[in-house]
Amino acid sequence: MEKTDKRPPVWVGHISLTTDKLSRSHDFMVALGMRPVAKGDDFAVLELRAGTHLVLLEKSEIEPDDAPFDLMVDDLEATHLRLSELGLSPSTISEGSIHRSFTVRDPGGHSITFNSSHVSDEPV
Repeated sequence: MEKTDKRPPVWVGHISLTTDKLSRSHDFMVALGMRPVAKGDDFAVLELRAGTHLVLLEKSEIEPDDAPFDLMVDDLEATHLRLSELGLSPSTISEGSIHRSFTVRDPGGHSITFNSSHVSDEPV
């Protein structure tokens, strides 16, 4: 019996983040669990689940802020523990109305939010 794929037919292809510390930011994203795809003098591409690519773009000066995206993980507590053990100093886990979440700062100073998952293979 063939299983019907009930996932939505579209997903995010690329997201981007500027950094003034390309090599350190690349290694940081790999430590978070992203897969390296390509790296040049002023950019790096890393793969997330579902084939989404994070494009890191090097700039000599940036304004650290909240990242223009957030990340979702299957096991928030295990991810928090792993990032703590790596010395990445994640914030405490907070309870929201939809997600539980925490943040961590990348080498360029951006705050990246990690959320608990609510992914489903069933239609809403």
